[in-house]
Amino acid sequence: MVFEGFSEKIQGIMKKIRGKSRVTEEDIKAISRELKLALLEADVNFKVVKDFIAKISEKAMGQDVLKSLTPGQQIVKIVNEELIELLGKEPSKLNFNPNGITVILMAGLQGSGKTTASAKIANFVRKNGKKPMMIACDVYRPAAIDQLEVLGKQLDIPVFSIRDEKDVVKIATAGIKEARQKGNNVVIVDTAGRLHVDEDLMNELINLKNAINPTEVLLVIDAMTGQDALNVATSFNEKLEIDGIVMSKLDGDTRGGAALSAKAVTGKPIKFASVGEKLSDLEPFYPDRMASRILGMGDVLSLIEKAQENFEEEEAIALEKKIREATFTLEDFLTQMRQIKKMGPISQLIGMIPGMGAELKNIQIDDKQVNRVEAIVLSMTPLERRKPEIINASRKKRIAAGCGMQVQDVNRLLKQFEDMKKMMKQLKNNKRFKF
Repeated sequence: MVFEGFSEKIQGIMKKIRGKSRVTEEDIKAISRELKLALLEADVNFKVVKDFIAKISEKAMGQDVLKSLTPGQQIVKIVNEELIELLGKEPSKLNFNPNGITVILMAGLQGSGKTTASAKIANFVRKNGKKPMMIACDVYRPAAIDQLEVLGKQLDIPVFSIRDEKDVVKIATAGIKEARQKGNNVVIVDTAGRLHVDEDLMNELINLKNAINPTEVLLVIDAMTGQDALNVATSFNEKLEIDGIVMSKLDGDTRGGAALSAKAVTGKPIKFASVGEKLSDLEPFYPDRMASRILGMGDVLSLIEKAQENFEEEEAIALEKKIREATFTLEDFLTQMRQIKKMGPISQLIGMIPGMGAELKNIQIDDKQVNRVEAIVLSMTPLERRKPEIINASRKKRIAAGCGMQVQDVNRLLKQFEDMKKMMKQLKNNKRFKF
C-alpha cells in the first residue's frame, strides 16, 4: 500500500482524537507533536513539516473547534484539508498541444525509472484517445534503447531510435518529424539519467529542450530516495523549468516523504504516481484522494474507475446478485481474482475502501499466485467448486496431487476463499456501500 508505514501512524494519531467529545489545548499540542514526529520519520522536509504543523495548530486552536460539538472530527477535517493543500490542492493534468504534436520531455536521475515511466505515460495517453510514439534519447546507458523498444513492443507503441547517433537533438528532431509523418500526435522523449551537478549533461538537456520546445517537461523522482529527491527536483527545476513531477516507485516506499514534500519544495505539481510494476500501474495524482488514503478514509472514486476499466457491466451485476444471495463459489472466486489482479495490487485496492484497510490488513492474497489458484480450482470437481465445505482430507490430497502442489496450498486457498466471503459480507453490511 502507498505510504503504508506513514499512513498507519497518521491513522493511529487520528483515531485517538476522532471520537473525543471535548478537546483541550493540551490535546492539540500533543497531537501536533505526534504528527510532527510521524512526518519527520516519513522523511518529509523539515521546513514543510514546520509550516504544516503551524497551520494545523493555528486552526485547531480556534474557538470554532474547541467549542464544537464534535471537536475530534473537526481536527481530522483540518488535517485532511492541510494534507490536500500540501499535496497540491488541485489535480494537475497533462497539457496537450491543440494545434499539433504534443512533445513530452522526460528527465531525472539515473535509476529513477524514466524509461518505464515513459512507457507508462505512453500507455496512459493512448487509453485517452491519443496516438503516442516514444523516442529513445538515452545514448549513454547500455541497453537503454533495447529496454524502450521492448516496452514499446509490449504495448504495441512505436519507438524511434538512431542507434549510431550520439547527438540527442538530432535524434529527437528526426523522431518528431517521423511522428508527424506517421500521424502520431503525442511524442514522449526518454532521456539519459544525469546528476544535477553534471554540468555537461545538464547543458545537453537544456539544449534538447530549447531545440524541441516540449509541451511538457516532466521530472521523474524515485519516491524511495527521500530528501535527496527534493534537492534533485529543486536543481532540475532551476535549470530546466519543469512543468510537473512523476513520482515513481511510490508503491515501494512506506514513508512517502518525497511525495509529501515535492509540491511544497518545488512549487511544481505531481502529475502522476507510479503505484506498481505493470505498465498500467500509473495513476493521475489527485491530492484529495491521496490524502483520504493516507487518513484511512478510502478512495472510492479511484476504486470505481479501476473497476469500470476492468469489469463488464453484466459481470458486475451477476457478482452483485451472488453476494446478495450468498452463492459466491470458488469458480466465482477464481474469476474475481483474475479481474481484481487487472486492477492492480490487492493491498492497494483494500486501502481504497473507506474504513476497511485496517480491518482487512491481515488478508494475504499474493498478486503472483493467480496461476496457482487457477490450477488448484481446476483440479477440483464441479461439485467441490460449488460446495467447498465438502472438501475433506482425502479430497484435499487428491486435489493437491492433481495440480502438483501440497495439501497446505489447498488449505491456504480455502482459507483465502473464506476470508474473501467474510470481506464480501462486511461490504454488504457496511452502510457506506449500497448493493
